[in-house]
Amino acid sequence: MKQLAQMPSDSLLQQLDHFISEERNPRTMDIDTLDSFAILQRINHEDAGIADAIEQQLDTIAAAVDCIVDRLTAGGRLIYIGAGTSGRLGILDAVECKPTFSVDESMVQGIIAGGETAIQHAVEGAEDDRNAAIADLQQRQLNAKDVLVGLSASGRTPYVTAALGYANDCGSATIAITCNPDTEVLKLAQFGICPIVGPEVLTGSTRMKSGTAQKMVLNMLSTTAMIRLGKSYQNLMVDVHASNEKLYARAIRIVTQATGCSAAIAEHHLQLAGHNAKLAIMMVLTGMDVDQARQLLKQNNGFLRAAVAQQTGSQHD
Repeated sequence: MKQLAQMPSDSLLQQLDHFISEERNPRTMDIDTLDSFAILQRINHEDAGIADAIEQQLDTIAAAVDCIVDRLTAGGRLIYIGAGTSGRLGILDAVECKPTFSVDESMVQGIIAGGETAIQHAVEGAEDDRNAAIADLQQRQLNAKDVLVGLSASGRTPYVTAALGYANDCGSATIAITCNPDTEVLKLAQFGICPIVGPEVLTGSTRMKSGTAQKMVLNMLSTTAMIRLGKSYQNLMVDVHASNEKLYARAIRIVTQATGCSAAIAEHHLQLAGHNAKLAIMMVLTGMDVDQARQLLKQNNGFLRAAVAQQTGSQHD
């Protein structure tokens, strides 16, 4: 027979009473009486305020990005850690960085309380296991070069608070993302990001507005950091890894969009460049051969705009 979950402590119940994400939303008290369209209207109206809440955090997000760029440039890693929905969102952002920006899979990592099983299934007690958080980070050999991002909608998840505390002890840079102000993760992190999105449509269902806010902030952190690291040219994903037919077609389009050449010329240069869109663009824009283009890109730390400007003496807008 399955055991009942441990009874919550009075202190935890008191904490939840003070969390904005756990409050009842006065705008959805009648939601169980509405038809499908009206429910969707309420959800959509609540979601509309998320971007505004994040806008209030842009200064902190920008400072966090600058830190991430510095650490990644110095050979560090960006590691997300969380439990439940928050942990899954971190893993989603991490695994998408490799195909989008052709970075080594070790550069951006996601850790979830309870391990891989927890990606699809709830693991009982995982979010409360402080020792497991430390063990998980020790297994990844967290060190002073790294950045740890603790994800916790509530701001008090023991697994995440323990991880942030351990990261501080290791000298790692620490970032927290939560939707509740004045919470423990914000006190532990060097950069505390807290978009206050208000009570959920369904009380306490933080996979909704809080989860969306966390996903949007993660998009900002990783995408902005990768742009700052030279992973784009104009607004094109020139470091995309063409690992399937769709991505190869996208790579052809990226080369044509960046250079104005035909699809046939783009595909020809992609083949010469080993399907490396950035390298193919460099060759088309400058007329250099593959070895010359690769060397000049290396001299410019992978920044395509700077490399093209050095060779042609002009900025390509």
